[in-house]
Amino acid sequence: MNSIIEGALQRQSAAAFEAAKPDLLLLVHRIPYPPNKGDKIRSYNLLKHLATKYKVHLATFVDDADDWQHVPTVEALCASSHFVKLDPLQGKLRSAKALAMGKSLSLEYYRDAGMKRWVARTMRERGIARVMTFCSVMAQYAEDFPAARRVIDFCDIDSDKWRQYAEKKKWPMSWVYAHEARSLLDYERKVAGEFDASLFVSAPEAELFRTLAPESGAKIGHFSNGVDTEYFSPLRAYDNPYAAGEQALVFTGAMDYWPNVDAVKWFAEHVLPRVRASVPNARFYIVGSRPAPEVLALANEAIVVTGTVPDVRPYLAHCVAAVAPLRIARGIQNKVLEAMAMGRPVVASQQAFEGIEAAPGRELIVADTPEEHADSVIALLRTPDTAMGQAARASVERRYSWAAHLSPIETRFEC
Repeated sequence: MNSIIEGALQRQSAAAFEAAKPDLLLLVHRIPYPPNKGDKIRSYNLLKHLATKYKVHLATFVDDADDWQHVPTVEALCASSHFVKLDPLQGKLRSAKALAMGKSLSLEYYRDAGMKRWVARTMRERGIARVMTFCSVMAQYAEDFPAARRVIDFCDIDSDKWRQYAEKKKWPMSWVYAHEARSLLDYERKVAGEFDASLFVSAPEAELFRTLAPESGAKIGHFSNGVDTEYFSPLRAYDNPYAAGEQALVFTGAMDYWPNVDAVKWFAEHVLPRVRASVPNARFYIVGSRPAPEVLALANEAIVVTGTVPDVRPYLAHCVAAVAPLRIARGIQNKVLEAMAMGRPVVASQQAFEGIEAAPGRELIVADTPEEHADSVIALLRTPDTAMGQAARASVERRYSWAAHLSPIETRFEC
């Protein structure tokens, strides 16, 4: 009988705690589940953390038909939620119109009247005084609520990513991307000036934005990504996905994302031939969803393009090394941290290393030129470096706890 009473009291206490939570509006540009790519890993962990402190009302887009099956998982974390299908064709038409009018393409791509109405109604009916915005394009849905405490997690400086794209592309796309870089930076500065806090994924990213928006410098900060080291653990037994006798190098990531496409094409053209000349049984595995046609075209005897896999961990657990030869990158590369958490040596470009706290040469290898990448990979293929893998794992455990990084977020909502 005592246990029954005790259980009832605990449920009453939990219900009272839940009811006492303040309301918070969370705006995310892509459904924050499953956590299988950089932005979704960060937004999912942010949602989980906020749900422990607030009654979260979530508005988000769904850009992948497969993700609709995950709506119940996200709904379970929220007090209320609103999901909108993102139509790429309609988005591109709106972007084309925006280009003709000299506006930001990204903002128009994510403009939706239904979401705007849902946000307005939820803010009014719930009396919400706190708004968390994830990614610059979602700030447009918080513009009408200056009385609320508004915090934006820019993650990366999206406008600078467009600037980098412009430098890599030929006309006319270089002109289009340069236009978007200018337009979006104007909007990012406007948002940073109006919101109460602007956060980024790393200290270097925050510092760069301070130079671009010096008028908002005092309100700019950062919180780093974390890694689920229980999930990305080398201690479990994983089936080996590789053929007997081959030595696998692996790149992981969403393979319709242009910086990833550019990275694997560059590695396949400039690095892998040098590696195979010294280690003929080396094979390059490109592991990730929705490979672009340019990526699929790379497949041959030396390169395997897997497409979507149910679990990336076996590919990391049994590879000789992970490579991250990104030439365009902003923020923190989760692919690097996850490989390190799995205890694998990582050969990363300077751009992929930027923002990551780790000791080059001891916890990972940083390389720039094709020769440096090839020499580093060949050395690992000839003599696997278990000490570096162990040091990498220890570094991630020490520096990249989600709980530690997310705990200061709620202080941003206090006046």
